Amino acid sequence: MRKFLLLINFFVVHFCFAQGEGYKTPPAAMAELLLAKPTPAVSINEQGTWMLLMERNSYPSVEELAQPELRIAGQRINPNNFAPSRQNFINNFILKDIKTGKEYPVTGLPVKLLAGNVSWSRDDKKIAFTNTTNNRVDLYVIDVATRKATKANKQPLNAILAQTIVWMDDNSLLYKTILQPAAAAPVKSLMPAGPTIQENLGKVAPSRTYQDLIKSPYDEKLFEFYSTSQLVKNVNGVEVPVGKPAIYLTYSLSPDQKYLLTRTIHKPFSYLVPAYGFNTTVSVTDLSGKVVKVMAELPSYELSPSGNDNILNAPREFEWRNDEAASVVWSAPLDSGIYKSKTDFHDAVYALSAPFTGEASQLFKTTWRYDDITWGNANLALVTERLESRQTIRLSRYNPTTGKLEMLQERNMTDAYNDPGSPVTEKNRYGRYVIKPIDNDSKILLNNHTGSSPRGDLPFLAIFDVNTKKNEIIWRCKEGSFETVTDVVNADKLVFITRRESQKDMPNYFLKNLLEEGDRQLTNFTNPYPQLEGVSKQKITYKRADGVDLTGDLYLPKNYDTKKDGPLPVLMWAYPREFNSASDAAQVRGSKDRFTMVYWASPVFWVTQGYAVLDNAEMPIVSTSADKKPNDNFIDQLRMNAEAAINKLAEMGVGDKDRVAVGGHSYGAFMTANLLAHTNLFKAGIARSGAYNRSLTPFGFQNEDRTYWQAPELYAAMSPFSYADKIKTPLLLIHGEMDDNPGTFPIQSERLFNAVKGHGGTVRFVSLPYEAHGYRGKENLLHMLYEQNAWLEKYVKNAGKGGTGGGEKKGF
Repeated sequence: MRKFLLLINFFVVHFCFAQGEGYKTPPAAMAELLLAKPTPAVSINEQGTWMLLMERNSYPSVEELAQPELRIAGQRINPNNFAPSRQNFINNFILKDIKTGKEYPVTGLPVKLLAGNVSWSRDDKKIAFTNTTNNRVDLYVIDVATRKATKANKQPLNAILAQTIVWMDDNSLLYKTILQPAAAAPVKSLMPAGPTIQENLGKVAPSRTYQDLIKSPYDEKLFEFYSTSQLVKNVNGVEVPVGKPAIYLTYSLSPDQKYLLTRTIHKPFSYLVPAYGFNTTVSVTDLSGKVVKVMAELPSYELSPSGNDNILNAPREFEWRNDEAASVVWSAPLDSGIYKSKTDFHDAVYALSAPFTGEASQLFKTTWRYDDITWGNANLALVTERLESRQTIRLSRYNPTTGKLEMLQERNMTDAYNDPGSPVTEKNRYGRYVIKPIDNDSKILLNNHTGSSPRGDLPFLAIFDVNTKKNEIIWRCKEGSFETVTDVVNADKLVFITRRESQKDMPNYFLKNLLEEGDRQLTNFTNPYPQLEGVSKQKITYKRADGVDLTGDLYLPKNYDTKKDGPLPVLMWAYPREFNSASDAAQVRGSKDRFTMVYWASPVFWVTQGYAVLDNAEMPIVSTSADKKPNDNFIDQLRMNAEAAINKLAEMGVGDKDRVAVGGHSYGAFMTANLLAHTNLFKAGIARSGAYNRSLTPFGFQNEDRTYWQAPELYAAMSPFSYADKIKTPLLLIHGEMDDNPGTFPIQSERLFNAVKGHGGTVRFVSLPYEAHGYRGKENLLHMLYEQNAWLEKYVKNAGKGGTGGGEKKGF
């Protein structure tokens, strides 16, 4: 009996210790990488004369994350200041004269600056931004000439839902204000008015597993209180109400600045979808707020049919036409929203112009699902159509004068090599961005920020002939560096601003004239990561068993010598992607010549601890035939991908195939758990914020559009939870306790932990306080790195030493 009590006491003490260990920190080199001061973000005005440098702190404390938060209607709200919670704020502004290179501090800023929503005025002479405090959001305007910031509003802003600020002209701003102080919020009664009831009367209403939804009548009251706002026009500091209070989902100003296009939410509120999917009214109003035309009454998105390419049977994508004074354009399905319906055309695009009293005109019809239009002039616009189910995209030329639609290119969305890029735009007389035509509208400039190629990513500028449909590259990033065009200063004279980097050179901005020799460096940002100097990076290529080519980014420690140091322990980090084409899956992605920027989720930290790190290890899941979908043999393809990577590293002599760990975040965590359930390739796994039981995401996940009831065997086979009894390789589960991502509810990790534990597996579950799907709190991030490092040290680097390793079942 005494022995039994001692045994019970041991387990109780051990369990309590595991629950209350407190925050820990990783090795100093890793902590210093995490907390390095971020490089300022850059915003350049339209004329290319001024640069705004926006400085941020590294990460907020967990205490800051713990500020009050409401989670309703898919929104996360700070109830004290009518703003989204958990924002990434700007903490300082610096203005830089691009011509002289001189930097100026901005005066008049709040003492504790927490800025966001930065926006240049139309004439580039002013910059608006919001500043968030504990109890309100205010609007400030920086005068570029004096470099001084001045508070512009009187009423606190409401920053929930719709965009926060819109420039109407160079002296006028449009924004939303609160109606009542936070103290007037509805109080929850201890005695509810009654039970919460939902019902469905025969309508098909599938919905994905969204989080933070409305759950009760009290939630409805809170959402209405915090999201209802008054639209206000501010002219030189004088605030004038525009219309009546409403719940604005969106609002935008017409090009001629005479009308507003608004989308407002109305009851009943949905308990199944977030706020952007609620019942809404789309209207055109004048600048006093008077309704000129009700464009549509849109039903809740909870009625949207499941399946890729199926949409709600209702008008969608209302927007202003950029090349006209005041014309609203939108699309509507011709197939009742069900793509498999047999019809020659699936969507139509319509327009209605001021004064909005006539009938809408049909601009064109599309044979695929309409996606977007980029306006140019009277003879040119570009229309995009998509088919998600086939992973295909089509680009067509639309002539607004003749109404003719002519296809220019059709390709797989996953075909990165043949992506032509995006059209270079310029401001028209309305101050709206439209396509920049050249050679009498026969050609346009295209900017490809990625420039994927068999040699790696090499961004480029090209001239596309819309008649011959040929793309002529006029500038391309040189091999050995990664340089992309960020801003167009003068398209006619081919003057641009670029961002250039290499393995050794920190990203910096340059002024480039393609007609002249030499570039002028505009910024001098220095390396924030001295700990990584000497670390090598290379893009490796290899084949999996069925012949599909794969790549990955290999990092090796400073001064590592294969012959002298031998094979290293390996950390492989990946995220699966689906492909309908094996050739697309085999394309090279990424560049070996990019500077290594370290962020909280990166696996690169472990190159400082003596590991070979294979980041972005390609894990393509490929459709094997026309009648098969990629996920039909998901597990087999995961295995082939992992085996190929491990064998390549062993072949190179840099990786010890008996000391390999695999990890990933979100869908990468799902991958990790599956690899541990179905293979013996790894010594340990790290799975962060994943979903492991697909029956909990029954209406589809990732790019899988079949429902659980259509493919129950697939859902079971792809769920590592179904094979928890097979997971004997040590698995570290980490999850934010306030995960906001659809499908990755924290219960996913909780249940997998219990399942593996119940079958005697080696598993540890770390729940990070106040964290969402992406982690932010400084103490949490340091502790996350500590947990991962300790796990890898015990079960991978020291596998087989002193009795620890893959099968060890002792406490952590």
